[in-house]
Amino acid sequence: MKFKIIATDGHARQGVLEFDRGKIDTPAFMPVGTLGSVRSVDPDEVRGTGSQIVLGNTFHLMLRPGTQVINAHGTLHDFMGWPGPILTDSGGFQVWSLAKKKNISERGVKFQSPVDGASIFLDPESSIAVQKALGSDIVMCFDECTPYPATRKEAADSMQLSMRWAQRCRDSALGPEQVLFGIAQGGMYEDLRLESLESLERIGFDGYALGGLSVGEPKEDMNRVLELVAHKMPVGKPRYLMGVGKPEDLIFGVGAGIDMFDCVLPTRNARNGWLYTRSGIVRLKNAVNRLDSAAVDPTCDCLACQKFSRSYLRHLHVTGELLGPRLCTIHNLTFFQNLMADIRKAVKAGRFQVFAGEFLRNFRGQSSN
Repeated sequence: MKFKIIATDGHARQGVLEFDRGKIDTPAFMPVGTLGSVRSVDPDEVRGTGSQIVLGNTFHLMLRPGTQVINAHGTLHDFMGWPGPILTDSGGFQVWSLAKKKNISERGVKFQSPVDGASIFLDPESSIAVQKALGSDIVMCFDECTPYPATRKEAADSMQLSMRWAQRCRDSALGPEQVLFGIAQGGMYEDLRLESLESLERIGFDGYALGGLSVGEPKEDMNRVLELVAHKMPVGKPRYLMGVGKPEDLIFGVGAGIDMFDCVLPTRNARNGWLYTRSGIVRLKNAVNRLDSAAVDPTCDCLACQKFSRSYLRHLHVTGELLGPRLCTIHNLTFFQNLMADIRKAVKAGRFQVFAGEFLRNFRGQSSN
């Protein structure tokens, strides 16, 4: 991996990440392909939206179909037909959010599979081993996602456990072309976040991430932590904000110094008929769209906007036609990638704050239909 910062504007950065499988212009948004698929769209359609990297998940792929099946094809890239870079989440967040029964110890986490109820053990070494088998380009440390709310002691204990696990991840063998990102934890406590970041820097990683945000805390708390910590992450390494993806959050994150984002929001909302435009969110189910022959966004170059009307997309949505989620997903991913491209241009031109203000006024200023 090579990372080059091309331009800065305040804390905002514009750059490029390079892998053997391709380059990623930053700031970048990564579509989520949890099970080896960005739901309802194929890899060529994902790439057609401007996406350069996708995210897969260790937890889910370990359970189904398993690395034996994936390795029969080669790597996860071969299995899912995606030739570009892939980042794999470690599985720690899913253990926290999905496993109904879990037992966390120094060794790792024992939990019941949400698929069949089987008893499963996941620890730093096994998480890295699975990600090595998947062949992802960016491997994430196995960590414990600190819940919200948490007392200072709970947040400190959780963070310190994650730091010990981070060292074990760093000590585990990766594939020859894989890089490892560390994850800073510490809940809503600023001093714990900085302590976590210092611990990660001592261990040494190829990139650094902020985890444990957007887990139910007030937006003010998330932004406070982000504003404090992001620009203090190592300057010459990529900075990744995990699981945060509302358009206004992307703007704030870039302004704080973040380079990479991922979130299920654009694809999940697409399946629910919520489509993003620069003037707000269009809710297809609303009756106002039933006779509307205009495009969702006449300025958008995606397939849905170039060929179909709001009325037709609404029809697909309310009747459950499978074409609906596909077109809506293509639109939302295109919106997010176009937004990131405009952010990069604004940073390079030294007008990021001007662009951010204009975007937020338009996006927030219109009532959704």
